[in-house]
Amino acid sequence: MMDITMAQLSGKTREEHDLLGYKQIPVEYYFGVQTMRAVENFHISRVKLCMFPEFIKALAEVKAAAAMANRDLELMDAEVAEAIVKACKDVAEGKLDAHFVVDMVQGGAGTSTNMNANEVIANRALELLGHEKGEYKFCHPNNHVNLSQSTNDAYPTSVKVATVRSITKLQEALKQLIDAFAAKGEEFKDVIKMGRTQLQDAVPMTLGQEFTAYAATLAEEIDRLEQNKALLYEQNMGATAIGTGINSDPDYPALCCKYLAEVTGLPMVVSPNMIEATNDTGAFVMNSSAMKRLAVKLSKICNDLRLMSSGPRCGLNEINLPPMQPGSSIMPGKVNPVIPEVVNQVAFKVIGNDLTVTFASEAAQLELNVMEPIIVHSMFENVDMLINAMNTLREKCVVGITANEEVCKRLVYNSIGLVTALNPYIGYETSTSLAKEALETGKGIYDLVLERNLMSREELDNLLKPENMVKPRKFPKQ
Repeated sequence: MMDITMAQLSGKTREEHDLLGYKQIPVEYYFGVQTMRAVENFHISRVKLCMFPEFIKALAEVKAAAAMANRDLELMDAEVAEAIVKACKDVAEGKLDAHFVVDMVQGGAGTSTNMNANEVIANRALELLGHEKGEYKFCHPNNHVNLSQSTNDAYPTSVKVATVRSITKLQEALKQLIDAFAAKGEEFKDVIKMGRTQLQDAVPMTLGQEFTAYAATLAEEIDRLEQNKALLYEQNMGATAIGTGINSDPDYPALCCKYLAEVTGLPMVVSPNMIEATNDTGAFVMNSSAMKRLAVKLSKICNDLRLMSSGPRCGLNEINLPPMQPGSSIMPGKVNPVIPEVVNQVAFKVIGNDLTVTFASEAAQLELNVMEPIIVHSMFENVDMLINAMNTLREKCVVGITANEEVCKRLVYNSIGLVTALNPYIGYETSTSLAKEALETGKGIYDLVLERNLMSREELDNLLKPENMVKPRKFPKQ
C-alpha cells in the first residue's frame, strides 16, 4: 500500500473549496478539501483509517449500495451511478487505501471519515468517467456519492459491517487457540499434578484436565461473540440526519438494504425504528463487552501459565514455556514468560477500551451519539490486538509447552492436599492427624501413610493413579 506522505508529488495542485474557503490539493491525491481539513485538525491517535482496511471496504460497500438504490429510484444518472459502483469496487479491493488518511479519533461524529470516503470515491469515479480529479460538476462527493445519506446513517452502518467481519476473524483466531489448548489437554492427560485453590494445595488433578478446561472456557466465547455479532445486522440506511429520513425516498431504505446485503453477503435488515437506531450504540456496547470477557479469560489463563512455569528452581516448575528471548540485562540465564506477559497487557488494554466504549455510549445526547469515533477506534483496536495476541500465544507459547512430569508427581506426593484424596478411605480424624504431623515434621503424606501402615504401597499407588484420582468414583461402604 502506498504511503502518500512518502509519495513523489509533481508539485501540481487543484483548487477545491468548501464552506470555510479554498485549498490547494496535490493532483495525485484522491481525497479533497474536507479530508485535508480533517488531517490538519486531528493529530490525536496517529492511527489513520488506512490501518483498518475492513472499515474502508465497508465504507465502499455502503456507498455502492446507496448508488445502486439511487439509480433504481432514478435519483441519479445511471452512468454516474455505475462509475461510483466501479470506484467503490476499487476501494473495497484496497487499491486506494493509502488515501484514507483521517485520524480514527475525530470530532464531528464521523463526518471526516464519511467525507474522506465520499471524496476518494468521487475522484476515482471522475477518472472512470474520463474527467480530472476535482471536476465535481460531473460527480460530486456530496451530491452524488453521499446522495440520500448522512454521516449519521452511512458511518454507523459501515462500522457494523466491518465489525461483523472483524469479529468473524477474531472467532477464527480463537478457534485455533482453543484447538491448541485441547491438544495439550490430550497430550498431558496422564500427568498427575496438585490442583490449587487460593494458591494453596487443594486436591490432585491432571495437567491435561487443566489445559482442557482452558479450551472449554475459551470455547464459550465463540457463542457469545456470535450472539452479539447478530446485533450488528440491523442498520439505518435511509435514516439520514436524525432518523426521520429527510432527503431520502420512502423506498430507499429497503432498496439500499437489499443491495447492501447483496454486496456484503451479510443478512442486513432495516431497523424498525430509525430514530432509535440513529442515536443508539447498544450493539457496540455488547460487542465491546464480549471482547472484554474474552480478554479477562485470556489474562487469567496467562496468569496460570506464568505461575505453573515459575522457577525453574524456586517456583512451581510444573511446565516449561518455550524460551523466546533472554530475560534480563543483568541476570545471566534468566528466561522470562514474555508471551503470556504481553497477552496480559493486551487484556488490560481491551478492558480499558471497553470502559471507553461504555463512557462514549453513555455520552449520547438527544438524536445522535457524537462520540462514535472513539467507540469505533476502541472496538477495532481491540479486535486487532486480540487476534494478534491469540495468534502469538498459540504459535509462540502454547504449542511448545512441555510438562515436567516428575516435578508434578513429586509435588502431589509431598503435598498436604493429598490427604483429601485419602479421606474416604482412612477417615476424617486420621486424615487430620496425618495433615498435622506432615506440617510439623515436613514429611510427605505419602510417606506417613506407609509409616503408619494405613495402606500398603500397592493400595496407595493404585489409589493415586491418575484415572483413580481425577473423577468421581465409588467409595468403600461403611
